[in-house]
Amino acid sequence: METNHADKHDIAALLGDMAAGAAEPAASVPAPRAARDLPQMMRKIPVTLTLEVGAARISLHDLVNIQQDSVIELDTLAGEPLTIKVNGTPIGRAEVVVAGENYGLKVVELTDIDFGGLS
Repeated sequence: METNHADKHDIAALLGDMAAGAAEPAASVPAPRAARDLPQMMRKIPVTLTLEVGAARISLHDLVNIQQDSVIELDTLAGEPLTIKVNGTPIGRAEVVVAGENYGLKVVELTDIDFGGLS
């Protein structure tokens, strides 16, 4: 019976020590980083921006018969803005332009993606 009384006393002392330790601020725990650091860090992450011209659903038979001069009709109307994608996710629409000696895109519409909300 003496052991049981000692166990209760030890547990009570341990709980008292834990409660006292919890009341003291933990000096070794670093402060959380400011939320503004994350968007700046995220700006350096590379992404792939693509401009999707269109798509076509064809049979395997048609696929194996494609040759160098074949023409495949796409589901996008000529002159219609094309879909801008970032890592495969649509974010808006754009028109093709010439930028120097390369093609470029002129943004005509952006979706309501909250890039700042990614933090």
